[in-house]
Amino acid sequence: MALIEIENMEFYAFHGCFKEEQVVGNQFLVNISFETDTSKAQKTDNLNDTVNYQVVYNLVKAEMQKTSKLLEHVAERITSAVKLEFPEIKSIKVKVSKLNPPMGGKIEKVSVTLNRNFAQKG
Repeated sequence: MALIEIENMEFYAFHGCFKEEQVVGNQFLVNISFETDTSKAQKTDNLNDTVNYQVVYNLVKAEMQKTSKLLEHVAERITSAVKLEFPEIKSIKVKVSKLNPPMGGKIEKVSVTLNRNFAQKG
């Protein structure tokens, strides 16, 4: 097993409960890590034998472009999209952070982290 991480992906998106957030938008960071069996790729050095990081990035980007009120919803959509594309993933962790959230004070970011472990069949 290996842990693959894609860190600090930056997106400008329109997530939030306030109408202004859905019009003006905000800066977001997404971190994703997942556990998968990379033993074949370790031997073959072939991209087809592992999870393609570029495909994962594109899935995250597509989900970030869809407006949601809650970061929890965004994290769930990202998790589901990546697992659907790569069913071999054993576990996944997605962290979505909104930078400078409009909460009436100086706050660097607010984050939601979703952890999902997938049961083994058999």
